[in-house]
Amino acid sequence: MKKLDFPQGALEMLILRVLAGQPNHGFGISQQIHLLSKEVLSVEEGSMYPALHRMQERGWIVSEWGKTENNRRAKYYELTEVGKQRLGEEHASWEALTTAIGDVMAGLQS
Repeated sequence: MKKLDFPQGALEMLILRVLAGQPNHGFGISQQIHLLSKEVLSVEEGSMYPALHRMQERGWIVSEWGKTENNRRAKYYELTEVGKQRLGEEHASWEALTTAIGDVMAGLQS
């Protein structure tokens, strides 16, 4: 399948959504996005970690070192209250955008 590019801001929204379930490390977040998208979306390290750093600077997430299932040291990220609010805002914006695009595309089919 052709690789899909993320629209601006979509990666952060997906990361926030995954972290709403439970804290996770970068590789685990990437795996969750891949699995939940039915293996359509892939997040490369070069995109994931800069996004996590930006989100931490904005106060949307916090991090703490921990151990993975394989007993490896990894930084675990967790959603903050500000991050939860941001997720709600991003989700509402995404819904409005996709509805508007769907309306335009449906109008073109007539």
